[in-house]
Amino acid sequence: MPLIRLYKLHFSPNRKYVKSLKNLLGFVPGNLSLYRLAFRHRSAAQNVKKGVKNSNERLEFLGDAVLGSVVAETLFKLYPYEDEGFLTELRSKIVSRVNLNQLARKLGFEDLIEYDSRMVNSTRQGSLLGDAFEALIGAVYLDKGYDFTKDFLVNHIIKSHIDIHTLEQTETNFKSKLIEWCQRHSKDVSFDLYPNQEGENTKLFTMQVSIDGEVLGTGKEFNKKNAEKLAAERACEALGI
Repeated sequence: MPLIRLYKLHFSPNRKYVKSLKNLLGFVPGNLSLYRLAFRHRSAAQNVKKGVKNSNERLEFLGDAVLGSVVAETLFKLYPYEDEGFLTELRSKIVSRVNLNQLARKLGFEDLIEYDSRMVNSTRQGSLLGDAFEALIGAVYLDKGYDFTKDFLVNHIIKSHIDIHTLEQTETNFKSKLIEWCQRHSKDVSFDLYPNQEGENTKLFTMQVSIDGEVLGTGKEFNKKNAEKLAAERACEALGI
C-alpha cells in the first residue's frame, strides 16, 4: 500500500472518516474535501461566494451526468436488441430517486450525510439520500477520473446492489401515483409542455407538472412521455410520496 494511503488510514487526523469511506467505497479517497462536500446537504451549507453555498448540489449535477452515461452504456451492451424507448425507461428506473434513495440507505449513507435536522425533518427528507449518492459519484469522478468511476459504478454498485432484471419487470408509474394523491387531497394537477431554451437541443421535450398552480417538477427527455414521467417523479419527491 502506498505510504500516503497508509498514512490516511492509520495516522492522519481524519483516519476515522477515511476508514468509513473506504468501507463504503472499497478504496481510499484522494481529495477528502470532495467527499465531505458530497455528503453536505444545502441545509447545512454556508455561503462562500456571491450567494453560492458549499453544498453538494454542484457535485450532484455532475454525478447525475456521469451516472446516466455509465448506466446508458451498461444497458446498451446488456440489451443489444432492445429499442431506445425500452433503454430509456429502464435507465429512468435505475436512476430514479426512489431507487437511489433505497440504494444509498442500503449502503449506509444515513450515517455520513451532514444536514440541519431543524430544516429537514423525517417527513421532508425526500431525495436527500439519492442526491447525496449522485454527488458522491461526482466526487469520485473529480478525484479519480471517468474510467475509475465507471469501473466503480459497474463492479461495486450495479453488479453488487442493483437487480436490473427485477427493475425491468417493475412498473414505476409516478404519474398515476401523483394523480391519485391529488385526487385524494382535492388538488388540481396539470402537465404542460414548455418550449426549449435558447441553444437547447430541438429534439428535447421539457415537461412541467404543477399542483394548484405551483410547479413541483420538471423533466427533460427526448421523448415527451418520458419527460412527463420524469417531471411526475420529481413532483412525487417534492411532496414526499
